[in-house]
Amino acid sequence: MENISLNFFSNLSRRSEWLNGSMPQIIPNFYLALPIIYSIICAVGLTGNTAVIYVILKAPKMKSVTNIFILNLAIADELFTLVLPINIVDYLLLQWPFGEFMCKLIISIDEYNTFSSLYFLTVMSIDRYLVVVATVESKKLSYRTYRAAKIVSLCIWIFVTIIILPFVIFAKIHKEHGRLQCLFVFPNPESLWWQMSRIYTLIMGFAIPVSTICILYTMMLYKLRKMRLNTNAKALDKAKKKVTFMVVVILAVCLFCWTPYHLSTVVALTTDIPQTPAVLGISLFITSLSYANSCLNPFLYAFLDDSFRKSFRKLLECRSS
Repeated sequence: MENISLNFFSNLSRRSEWLNGSMPQIIPNFYLALPIIYSIICAVGLTGNTAVIYVILKAPKMKSVTNIFILNLAIADELFTLVLPINIVDYLLLQWPFGEFMCKLIISIDEYNTFSSLYFLTVMSIDRYLVVVATVESKKLSYRTYRAAKIVSLCIWIFVTIIILPFVIFAKIHKEHGRLQCLFVFPNPESLWWQMSRIYTLIMGFAIPVSTICILYTMMLYKLRKMRLNTNAKALDKAKKKVTFMVVVILAVCLFCWTPYHLSTVVALTTDIPQTPAVLGISLFITSLSYANSCLNPFLYAFLDDSFRKSFRKLLECRSS
């Protein structure tokens, strides 16, 4: 079997760079620092996403179409942070001790996190675009309901499940350098399957949703510039622009965290990079950045959404009283 798992730039999973048994000797500082970094991401992510889920589910004023998508985004991040301790144990032991079922489960959750973030942001962008169009044309969106948002969210989960099925199939336990590893075992020719899997991830997990989002926001900004609202509509327009701004910032942070990871795919497909300490360090930083996205979104809601802060404070006051 090709030793595909040892080079971050030539593997599909974000867990791949943990699998090199010689890593502690190559970059011991990273080996010691990463569990601490991932533990912080886990603690902050669990706290923040739990707060978002709790507020949206409990606060009556948070029952909105936009917030149902934010809720699903928080659930995806929460699932990932819940299993991050298992990945940390795998990293520290330099082998997989949990069996093949857990291997498939953990990789499934990791891939859910990789794909679902941008697809829920895509749906949020479509929603923002429809709201802007309705505002410009003075129309009501009768189909834009809380129930419809739930159905769309369910469809996104089903769609992402279908996308990640190949990864679940190829995720297996394999013995490398005398250690059991949870990784992707491709059939022959392995190099071709690996290239296809990278291209598949790049297109389905990044190119399609990001290009869709960019097109929608370009059209939306164009329509907003052409808007001429009467006095009564200006307050409503201001509120809608504020929500749009929040979605744009969440998207920008998501792209900041995920773009380097997906750019590594382009590097892997076009360049043969030696596995030097510097390359390993960059790969670990890129992975940490993609992980960090799972704990950043709750803080964006807290800083950008007044209704979220007010609802959170009100719920805390009710519990304390």
